[in-house]
Amino acid sequence: MDRRRLLRSATAAPLLLAAPSLRAQVFNQPFRLIVPNAPGGTSDILARLIAAPLAARIGQNVVVENRAGAGGNLGADLVAKSRPDGQTMLLLDVSVLATNPFLMPSMPFDAARDLAPVQMLIYAPYVLAVNNTLPVQDAAGLVAYARANPGRLNAANSGTGTLSHIVALSLAAAWNSEMVSVPYRGGAPALLSLVSNEANLTVVGATQSMAFVTNGQMRGIAVTGQHRLATLPNLPTFHELSWPEPDSGTWQGLLVQGQTPPATIARLEAEIAAILNEPAIKTRIAELGGEVRADGAGPFRARLAEQTESYGRIIRANNLRVE
Repeated sequence: MDRRRLLRSATAAPLLLAAPSLRAQVFNQPFRLIVPNAPGGTSDILARLIAAPLAARIGQNVVVENRAGAGGNLGADLVAKSRPDGQTMLLLDVSVLATNPFLMPSMPFDAARDLAPVQMLIYAPYVLAVNNTLPVQDAAGLVAYARANPGRLNAANSGTGTLSHIVALSLAAAWNSEMVSVPYRGGAPALLSLVSNEANLTVVGATQSMAFVTNGQMRGIAVTGQHRLATLPNLPTFHELSWPEPDSGTWQGLLVQGQTPPATIARLEAEIAAILNEPAIKTRIAELGGEVRADGAGPFRARLAEQTESYGRIIRANNLRVE
């Protein structure tokens, strides 16, 4: 056997040994997939999309439970205090874990200690959209209007301290202007406020906002993320416009109790990655305005730490609190 073949064999051997050991793990009871939001949002949609294929792969039912309340802390705390066996999972927009420690007077758990990242699932960019009656047609027009009319723009967001709120604050500062923040109970009510002429502007995930823009119920202005959306190709990215928070958006991830054994986390990480790479699942996620980001627990943990530092700085600068 020549040297190159020997090296290939040596490299492949651990993988061949590891795969059966992961698959050999037996789960002995149904899984709970906790969504700390009301039904109908991005986390809920995604949980129900992966529940059935995950059940088929692990040999146990996967029951989706909506546990909304306390800005996502209610559901997250349930998982943080669950048995460390990986069979109670948390699926949410991880920005909640990055922002809540700075917004809440007290936290019932420590995200870094009590929750363990398993797998990032998807990234869905934000769409900045305006009411159809607002006299602006594009990004330059919006910035000019904001500067000429400080304090006259009402910016709907999905709740005080949410990322849609934080991004709007960052934009106003970058434009040397001010906007009135109008909090709603979620992204869907914020979008409806534009349709009903209650608000002028919002920054909401593409999974919720794309249909409103493509149907002409509001006017899209720009999107976050590394590239333009195929369904909204005329909207520039925040990167192109040199606007702040260019990579903000809905980063959905899956976590388990913090003391869950590494082997269990590795098994779930691999199973979720396989599900997300199924063509039908990838197509559905693309239809929702998202893209698969199944790059493993390590990068997930790093992104969460990065977001915690970045968004915490903005929250402190604006003295945001949620009682």
